[in-house]
Amino acid sequence: MLEKLSLDGKIVVITGAGTGLGREMALAIARAGGDLVLAARRPVPIEEVAALAGEIGSRAIAVPTDVTDTTQVDALFRRALEEYGQVDVLINNAGIVRGQAATPIWDVSDEDWRIGIDTNLSSAFYCSRAVAKHMADRGEGKIINVSSGFGLRGGRDNYMYTAAKGGVLQLTRTLAMSLGRYGVTSTCIVPGFIPTEGTATLKETQPSGKFIPVGRVGQPHEIGPIAVFLASAASDYMNGEIFAVDGGGLAGGYAPTGYAPEVPLEA
Repeated sequence: MLEKLSLDGKIVVITGAGTGLGREMALAIARAGGDLVLAARRPVPIEEVAALAGEIGSRAIAVPTDVTDTTQVDALFRRALEEYGQVDVLINNAGIVRGQAATPIWDVSDEDWRIGIDTNLSSAFYCSRAVAKHMADRGEGKIINVSSGFGLRGGRDNYMYTAAKGGVLQLTRTLAMSLGRYGVTSTCIVPGFIPTEGTATLKETQPSGKFIPVGRVGQPHEIGPIAVFLASAASDYMNGEIFAVDGGGLAGGYAPTGYAPEVPLEA
């Protein structure tokens, strides 16, 4: 069983790999033996993660990439193939929370909408499109998308993030239905609330752990194991599946957050 969880010889591309969940998934994959292509807009964080992965024993390259730009996305995968000759796993983790929440619809500009949708959804499509033919021609590959609990529920005045993350779930399912015949699987991780650098500006909306069944919010490193599992041979028969890592936050249902109905009590 442990052999199936090994990522020895696997080449894994991770977007949004410099901080938060991406950083922790990258380091977990390095510990499992995988080699890495780390993508993000800012070069310094991914270079730091590449150095840490190297200390673990993984080969890792940092490729600064704006994943909302298809030209840069195509260049990312060309670099990956030039360096390693193959891509076994793609983890679409890039996203943005900052500026994507708690805005009345009449104050949401076209640019706000475009940035939110492109960063959180279009980027996953662009990267999947760029690598899908390579994986299909090889007859194997794994695409792992990262959504959010907000992809399964509404959020008050939260338009771009919830719409995009819901789209990521449907993209996962359509990739699974479309590429499975070529030996390429697609799955999705749905993190619960896990404080990261990207959510630091949303302190006023951060939930208390007391509202989560396990009694606490999550930690970024807790996403690492599920990323390793889904990238490994242990998950080969899983396709189109959604994996919540949220301390039970969705166990009570998909009710909207930030809303509580007023129900009159009978005397």
